[in-house]
Amino acid sequence: MRSPSLGQTALALGILAVLLFPLYWMLNIALQPGKSLTAISPLPLDAGLDGFAEALGTQSGAMLTSFAVATGATLLCLAIATPAAFALARFRLPGARLVLFAALVAQMVPDIVVANAVYNAYVDLRLVNSYLGLVLADAALGIPFVAVLLRAFMTGLPGEVFEAAMVDGANRFRVFCSIALPMSRNALITGGLFAFLFAWSDFLFALTLNTTDDIKPITLGIYDFLGVDVTDWSAVMATAVLASVPAAVLLVFAQRYIAAGISGGSIR
Repeated sequence: MRSPSLGQTALALGILAVLLFPLYWMLNIALQPGKSLTAISPLPLDAGLDGFAEALGTQSGAMLTSFAVATGATLLCLAIATPAAFALARFRLPGARLVLFAALVAQMVPDIVVANAVYNAYVDLRLVNSYLGLVLADAALGIPFVAVLLRAFMTGLPGEVFEAAMVDGANRFRVFCSIALPMSRNALITGGLFAFLFAWSDFLFALTLNTTDDIKPITLGIYDFLGVDVTDWSAVMATAVLASVPAAVLLVFAQRYIAAGISGGSIR
């Protein structure tokens, strides 16, 4: 493989700098407490951690809430989407194409439409201002996407392995648990990561389905900082930086599984 030229390397570095500049500017503002936006310098020469201290003092509970809701939504999403994907991939079910089409259409519906539609149902079921309500709503965001992703991966698994297991006496549930799940590890990690990120970054469901401050995810915590009289943007940006850390850590540690999980569904 031919190595990239100097011009290609410079172009790639320039594109990377443009993409990462918002992250740098967010961190730069977070490290310059007590300054207005017009007084922010391009470099944090007089850096301080006061913004992070305030963010941790006021938003640590919101981050724990987001982590609990995102973890619950991820587990529920995988528990529903994984067997559904296996059935759609390995069984000849009537209406399977219609189910896949419905899952794709569900991704096109704006979240605000869904949030407004389910609010009345949540009131009747007494799920407003509850952890369970947010977990169910956020899981609903990820289930169609994860099901389609896992189904594409499981379709590419060798059918001979499943047939041999059933010949040896394994039923479909045993085949699913002992063969399909281990072979789909990369896709499961990929789907779980996307489901976690969907729930972690959710704002509309958190805002619509919560009417009190008893359950406040980090997205609402950042929203509470904003207003017409905001003067300490350092705390706002420090909160945003802290909210980005879990997603960045997960992406770094799971990147090889993500690449394998996404590309695996296209291999036959």
